[in-house]
Amino acid sequence: MPFQLIKIKSSDKNEHGGATSPRQNAVTAKEKQSELVASNKMLQDGSSAIQGSKPSCEPNLSIIPQSSKYPSITFGLTESIDKNIKTLFHQLMLLNPMDKDGPMSGKCELETDQMEKFLKNTFGFQNIPGRYIAQGVKAFQLDKPLRSMAPNDQIHFPSNTTRSFVMTVKEIIDWQGSYKVYAGKHIKGMTNGFLQKALQGQSDNGDEAYRMKFVVRISTCPILMEFDAKVIQRNLDEDWPNRIKLVSVTGIDFAGRKHDVGDIIVYISNWKEVFEVDRNRNEPALLNERDFALKRGGPSGILYQDRLLRDLTYMARLRLRACDEEGVQVVVETGIGLGVFSGKHIGVDTIVRTASAVAIRRVLEEDGPSYKNIRAVVFALPIFDKKRSGRRTDDTFDSFVHEFQEPQYTGLIPVLIADQDMHRLTVAIARAGLIASELNPADSHGVFGEYWQNRGPAVEEKLALTTVGLLVQHHLINPHVQNTNNYYII
Repeated sequence: MPFQLIKIKSSDKNEHGGATSPRQNAVTAKEKQSELVASNKMLQDGSSAIQGSKPSCEPNLSIIPQSSKYPSITFGLTESIDKNIKTLFHQLMLLNPMDKDGPMSGKCELETDQMEKFLKNTFGFQNIPGRYIAQGVKAFQLDKPLRSMAPNDQIHFPSNTTRSFVMTVKEIIDWQGSYKVYAGKHIKGMTNGFLQKALQGQSDNGDEAYRMKFVVRISTCPILMEFDAKVIQRNLDEDWPNRIKLVSVTGIDFAGRKHDVGDIIVYISNWKEVFEVDRNRNEPALLNERDFALKRGGPSGILYQDRLLRDLTYMARLRLRACDEEGVQVVVETGIGLGVFSGKHIGVDTIVRTASAVAIRRVLEEDGPSYKNIRAVVFALPIFDKKRSGRRTDDTFDSFVHEFQEPQYTGLIPVLIADQDMHRLTVAIARAGLIASELNPADSHGVFGEYWQNRGPAVEEKLALTTVGLLVQHHLINPHVQNTNNYYII
């Protein structure tokens, strides 16, 4: 399927009637001929499901039933699709809506304290004064490591109460042993030595950070609580936690930060007009220790769209292949690099969102017939953005719906796009008896959870607070992270 270019008209006024700057307008004269945008067929009201839409007569598109509790839409549910997958999709659409304004929507102070206390009381967790894994990322140690404990010892999260998540030391060690790394062999410099270095937070700025987007980390990783911050009660006779895989992958970063300078230079053709330039290094100049300085009144960014789509496609192909190799049956995806890293401040976010949707659709249509295990894909794309009027601006949910809808998705793998909590979806799939994966939008430093102790977490940090990810994917806790026998360069 071609990367479709749709011409759009732009206004010289913003929504409040004021004139816009070149950057605020977000569409340069050159971009007007290539901007990818949502059509008027996209959903406009995030407060209701799309039950008012007319059902398509096409066999591979299924609008949600009126009984659905939140906006969602399915594609590819043809007559030949296993009835168990159809039933699963229906059950997922009947889950309670995501609590978007709940305790996990902010800085997660209580949840951070809870995780620190759990690790301290159970494993002797303590930070090492003055030591950092990467800039701003505190180093730590466990005075009571897992392998010093009896295999049948029971671990209770967050503490030994009647409503805790119970697991054994042996279970956690087994989950650690499932850790694998899949990396793209066509990427220059992709070696076991590089992976060992990068997965302990030591990747250099530029080329090495850029390389990390072609590295997939995957392991069994149970979910301790959904984004409502309520701990899931689990007894040892329940097997569903063993059916959850966490896939940690780095996205493309257009936020304009020093470590990911390669993304700015590789994908933005006019970066020298968008950012102040460090003439000595021939790269964007720094505003502070981390962020690049934008030129005052400068233009919006212009993307190398073919290059962007090529790499997004390769990234999607690599992570889905890793999931298939690890036995995943239902893949739960979310937006990677489609929030603060999508480049809204330089006017490229619409194209980035659309290209991401086009890329994974292409992979599903091309690779779907060759998958050994994957039977369905679910996109958890919560709708957050609303204008003051209460009506939504186009967002990631809209972009994905549009790109799977026009033209009609023809892949053999059925797809559900849902305005839902990815934890809630993943737990429900695992409880239904299927092996599920969920996506962790990771940082290019390669450290699991990155800034999880900083009380201002993004999605990656929230995952560290709501899963056993710190125990199974952090290099300071799981020795398998640094074991090159677990690395597969494919």
